[in-house]
Amino acid sequence: MQQVTATPRPLSTADPRHVEVVDFMHYETELLDDLEERLWLTQLVSADIEYQVPVRETVERARGKGFSTNTFHLNETLGSLESRVTRGETKYAWAEDPPSRVRHFVTNIRVRPHEDGDEDLLRAKSNILIYRTRQSQTTPQMLSGERDDVLRRENGALKLLRRVVYLDLSVIGTHNLSLFF
Repeated sequence: MQQVTATPRPLSTADPRHVEVVDFMHYETELLDDLEERLWLTQLVSADIEYQVPVRETVERARGKGFSTNTFHLNETLGSLESRVTRGETKYAWAEDPPSRVRHFVTNIRVRPHEDGDEDLLRAKSNILIYRTRQSQTTPQMLSGERDDVLRRENGALKLLRRVVYLDLSVIGTHNLSLFF
């Protein structure tokens, strides 16, 4: 028989930590939607960041949710995120010049204390919908999924320490993945 471990219950929406995480996520989406990736990176991302989008396969229910543990669409660190942001700031980012118009919709935010009991860590799960249009396209691209984040308090402010994005799609139909989840 498989042993089940208890996940800490979500914090009340009235808990100041929950409110702080919701504010963090709303500010994050504002920066990303406004193409302020440099501010996002410097203000909200930890130097120890792990940022992953695992590949999803369609599998039978008995085989789990179908996410790879060693194959990723994106598997980023601060260095690779920095490179992506820097490249986007140059005239050589042809895939995104002119830039896509992107809206991030973050919903169903569930905040919990981190499993290891560290007071400086919070676990947040949320649902994401990214709505993206390019140039004069009339058909938008949409990506949806669940984000599993770990936020750490650093010098009094929350920073994104780990993000795993579990996309609902097994095949991504966008022409590039130059956006941030």
